[in-house]
Amino acid sequence: MTYLDFPEFWSSIWTKWHFHPDVLIGLAVILGLYLWVIGPGRIKLGLSDTPATSKQILMFVSSILIILFSLISPLHELSDNFLFSAHMLQHILLTLIVPPLMVAGVPGWAFKPVMKFRVIASVARFVTHPIVTFSAFNLTFSFWHFPALYATSVDFHSLHILEHLMFISTAVMMWWPLMSSSKELPALPEPAKMLYLLGLAIAQILVFAPITFSDAPLYEFYVNAPVVWSLSNLQDQQIGGLIMKVGGGVLFLFLFIRVFLRWAKNERNNTKSFKKKQIEINSVKNKTSSNFISSVNS
Repeated sequence: MTYLDFPEFWSSIWTKWHFHPDVLIGLAVILGLYLWVIGPGRIKLGLSDTPATSKQILMFVSSILIILFSLISPLHELSDNFLFSAHMLQHILLTLIVPPLMVAGVPGWAFKPVMKFRVIASVARFVTHPIVTFSAFNLTFSFWHFPALYATSVDFHSLHILEHLMFISTAVMMWWPLMSSSKELPALPEPAKMLYLLGLAIAQILVFAPITFSDAPLYEFYVNAPVVWSLSNLQDQQIGGLIMKVGGGVLFLFLFIRVFLRWAKNERNNTKSFKKKQIEINSVKNKTSSNFISSVNS
């Protein structure tokens, strides 16, 4: 086991930026396509009279910048070569921060052209079905965190790229029933969203509890990695498990509360509106009855 000079390492790690061409080109294509669709494409294809909002554009561009930071910054160097906890922080960004921003940043009308094709529409409805999205994300996440496969993905760059693509794509699917603004591929109703979020929180615990509470390091790659801080490999692994478990749990709990409060507010407003209509109806009935009685008496 190699022990690096801690002060020297942490002062130099901030210079470790990796400008991978595949990352830069891929993100440039995605961002370029997005800007075309919400700009010239919206007018050319007659998608909508309403442009994308500044908030939507900011959220989508932010998602691209966070992916860029995750994959080319010193965080990527730490996660690939030194710390399991850094790798889990990277996964938090790629699966729990980037996808909701990306989904919320796309206007609902952007999917109108492709939804005109029956086959594409059927596939899109299938891959955004809540059961499919929930299963795809959690199975993918669990699969790639098996120690043997995890070690292989870190050793082979192409496999690591595939892992990240699967994480992001299934995470976009997972967030779709919660964040979609598309009429053709709508989000869940509020009560169903709460059940969905509860399921996601439980699934995160099932995946990361074994990692967090393990008595020994599970990932040999990090056991053999150079030591860059005073914590042991097991402690690094436990911190990584907590980052994913607590990070996901806090986010899902926050969203659960937010959805509940919005649903409760809507229910109160609907109840008030219903009572108001009932009062108006009863008032009209009473007035009609009074007029009828008056006419009979006269």
